[in-house]
Amino acid sequence: MTDTLADAVAAVAADAGRLAMARFGTDFRRWEKSPGNPVCEVDLEVDAMLRGRLSALLPDAGWLSEETVDNDDRLAARRLWVVDPIDGTRDFLRERTGWAVSVALIEDGRPVIGILDAPARNEHWRAEAGKGAYRGGERIQVATRNLLSGARVPADALPKIDRDLIMVAKPNSIALRIAMVAAAEADMVATLRWGYEWDVAAATLVAQEAGATVSDALGQPLAFNTPQAQAFGILATTPGIHAEAVARLADRAQAAAAR
Repeated sequence: MTDTLADAVAAVAADAGRLAMARFGTDFRRWEKSPGNPVCEVDLEVDAMLRGRLSALLPDAGWLSEETVDNDDRLAARRLWVVDPIDGTRDFLRERTGWAVSVALIEDGRPVIGILDAPARNEHWRAEAGKGAYRGGERIQVATRNLLSGARVPADALPKIDRDLIMVAKPNSIALRIAMVAAAEADMVATLRWGYEWDVAAATLVAQEAGATVSDALGQPLAFNTPQAQAFGILATTPGIHAEAVARLADRAQAAAAR
């Protein structure tokens, strides 16, 4: 993977962020794809822009996006763009800053480029496989916490069993929450529900390249470009607490996965 391609992807994501930011706080159409699943015309505009620009960079790559109807043809592609044009649409609609453009390039089932552009926060995150993770021009590194008790978690509330954890600010974007672990602003992010690859692909690489351990909610490795484009939850932590976090969440995760 060349720096030239990663630079080009970063430039496209930044342009997409500018497009979204230009509409942020203005009037536009919005609706629900399904109950509790909001979308707006800006999602679709950014999606179309990303597809045109990224497909021009790698015409042979497949395409998977939250705002594009999926096509099984992608399963035969060695390389795949995985995109969420606005991850954290709820915050975008509420005029809050916790949203980001998320772009990942997957190769043979693993992310090799991951970009998050969060213009409302003036943040640009970038990672390449084997080359580290950066926010802006600064290389980032996961925290060194080795005990789960006292770990910082982006959350609005915690169940009683987890009240030994420390809540920190929670952006709506799951990608930005994972990036917080990468930048040592949180120690753990966990979800216990089925989620889509486009939500986490770019952030997974950012976190891994910063030294975090990332798995599904059951502690299993994540894979990308799967037929359903889903995984059961995500668990991104400092390396020293991952096993303890898997153990604590095991009963809850297994029960949720079986529903």
